[in-house]
Amino acid sequence: MTVFAFAFYLFAIVAVVAAFMVVMSKNPVHSVLWLILTFLSAAGLFVLLGAEFVAMLLIIVYVGAVAVLFLFVVMMLDIDFAALKGELARYMPLGLLVAVIMLVQLGVGIGAWKTADMAQSLRMSPTPDNMTNTQAIGMLVYDKYLYLFQLSGLVLLVAMIGAILLTLRHRTNVKRQNVIAQMHRDPAKTMEMRDVKPGQGL
Repeated sequence: MTVFAFAFYLFAIVAVVAAFMVVMSKNPVHSVLWLILTFLSAAGLFVLLGAEFVAMLLIIVYVGAVAVLFLFVVMMLDIDFAALKGELARYMPLGLLVAVIMLVQLGVGIGAWKTADMAQSLRMSPTPDNMTNTQAIGMLVYDKYLYLFQLSGLVLLVAMIGAILLTLRHRTNVKRQNVIAQMHRDPAKTMEMRDVKPGQGL
């Protein structure tokens, strides 16, 4: 067995086992840690494929930001694990149905990818000469697919604004910051001087 094959099987097995543990772990904190290991293993597979730029993006964006954010959010939540176990048994049939549908879709997609002539030509397309992997991706994203790239960014922006508006709730018993009132306040009235006598507090 060559070094390349050994590294591939190592990263692939670790990625599959870690992804399985993400779903099967009862503790959400452990699930996030397994998710980080899955991302790192997938980044190793990308490096073996020659896509080092995608591997670095996977580590920096997902491991360095998203997964750590998930970890902090899960650790700050007060999770009732007994209630989670009860909900797991309740939604188990629906989850199994979704899992079967996803497996069928993956099987159909992989079969089409192996038999399609276009997929065969794409797998054989080489990287242009005197150009790194990062430069090749940049030429495609910011030249050939520039408008689609900008459109995807616009869709993500609209989705973010929509999520903020849906979760923005005005409660009467919660004080909120009034930015307009703070900007138009009188500086002379923002501070009040009090004469504190010695030995007495405010």
